[in-house]
Amino acid sequence: MVDLIDIGANLTAKAFKSDQVAVIKRAREAGVTRMVVTGSSVEESQRAANLAERYPAALFATAGVHPHNAKDCDEDTLASLRSLALNPVVVAIGECGLDFNRDFSPRPVQLEWFESQCQLAGELRMPLFLHERDASEAFRDVIKNHRSDVPAAVVHCFTGDGTALDSYLDLDLHIGITGWICDERRGVHLKELVRRIPSDRLMIETDAPYLVPRTIHPRPGRNEPAFLPHVLSTVSECLDRPVEEVALETTRTAERFFDLDQA
Repeated sequence: MVDLIDIGANLTAKAFKSDQVAVIKRAREAGVTRMVVTGSSVEESQRAANLAERYPAALFATAGVHPHNAKDCDEDTLASLRSLALNPVVVAIGECGLDFNRDFSPRPVQLEWFESQCQLAGELRMPLFLHERDASEAFRDVIKNHRSDVPAAVVHCFTGDGTALDSYLDLDLHIGITGWICDERRGVHLKELVRRIPSDRLMIETDAPYLVPRTIHPRPGRNEPAFLPHVLSTVSECLDRPVEEVALETTRTAERFFDLDQA
């Protein structure tokens, strides 16, 4: 089996505090040899970078502020992210974007800090690791303004509809698919939509500890990068293609996107 890359795992989350080392070991034993640790605030981005430094060439990190946390940004935020991005283990700006589903931060504040992080990614010529929920039109408008300056961008944990997907593909965005596609209640639409994603723009992820694939029985209490093969299996089934083939393509796409061959 081809070694897999989990492009989005929240390994600094409290859920992994007691057994983080064992979680990483289990992932590698399951063939998930490289993982990108998600940064969702300045503090979490620093923790993600610190963790990645302990696992050279195996763990990498993103540096950004999730829209839920946009309300906590201040005049030092961008400078802190810019400094973090200079660390070679940091391979993308984000997780940033818009979330109009929960509105944990006011929408104008989300938009302000999304714009700022897009500008930072353009300035540094780094990829964007993006979050969007119930905000596809506003999200698309922001990305459209910055797309020419940013080398690449991925809509992580895509759960939207066909209209949103087509608009993102029109902007040459990559798409990250999680265990949501394994959910027989909420993810049925993704089983068809995944077929629209060009093979060189499709990547897979767990978003651990969230979104446990519902194809796992008995169902564990949290998700782990070791469960990425369940996402791969469902994606391959939906594409009606061999697992090994999809594994190779998604791994190569992630390597190119995050420039992991040179990391």
